[in-house]
Amino acid sequence: MKFGEIAAANALSDVYAMGGKPVIALNVVCFPTSSEPIIVLKQILKGGAQKVCEAKTILAGGHSVQDKEPKYGLVVFGEVNVEKMWQVGTANEGDSLILTKPLGTGIAITAIKAGLFSESNTKIAIKSMAKLNKIPDILSSKIIDNISSCTDVTGFGLASHAIDLNSENTSIEIQTSTLPLLSGVKEMASMGLIPAGLYTNKEYIREKVSNNSSMGVFAEDIVFDPQTSGGLLIAIKPKYEKQLLEELHIGGFTDSVKIGKFIKGNRQIKLL
Repeated sequence: MKFGEIAAANALSDVYAMGGKPVIALNVVCFPTSSEPIIVLKQILKGGAQKVCEAKTILAGGHSVQDKEPKYGLVVFGEVNVEKMWQVGTANEGDSLILTKPLGTGIAITAIKAGLFSESNTKIAIKSMAKLNKIPDILSSKIIDNISSCTDVTGFGLASHAIDLNSENTSIEIQTSTLPLLSGVKEMASMGLIPAGLYTNKEYIREKVSNNSSMGVFAEDIVFDPQTSGGLLIAIKPKYEKQLLEELHIGGFTDSVKIGKFIKGNRQIKLL
């Protein structure tokens, strides 16, 4: 059931990341009925349906096909005020960069598959991944109007998604010591439990990232780690940073924190 919840939360996140409200969702399912019991499919669909209901969205059916391994997701239709829609590539020099969920899900999933992640840490990771990014619903209109740019953090990792926020004339300084982390992921990374996608992400934009962090190579591990249903990355005018964090914390996003700022540059990331 958690598989369905996480997949649904991940799909719904794209609408929230634009400041929108999801309205209708359709299931997309691939499942090997010849080798997996149908109860597994029922549990996946149940988890997804519960998350769609939590988002106050209509589940209007979907499509299913036979496949060699289970796959599940949603097609989501949402609504947003075009004049207030959050976009990428529009952050301004001086903006603060806020992250709303802890990092490390790729490392955590790798450790879970290896049977080396503790039960308590696994529960924390699953709870984070299954949490809806219903952030537009909890923010005041003043804060919504002063968000410069926004995206969600998923498979390309923090660094790749953060670069998407940069305008042509900005770069980002990330204070790696402030990055919120899932419990246990630093230990797992030190043991070499690194997902393959991390190396792919690193290869993709390594020339745009400089690492001067006291955390050393782990700073790169965590910013390139592919996230499943991660949080939102929000660029906001610095005068509204404190109020944004207060509203996020009151709204249940207690891991939200400022992780950096936008500076004059040419779309680079500096890990400090």
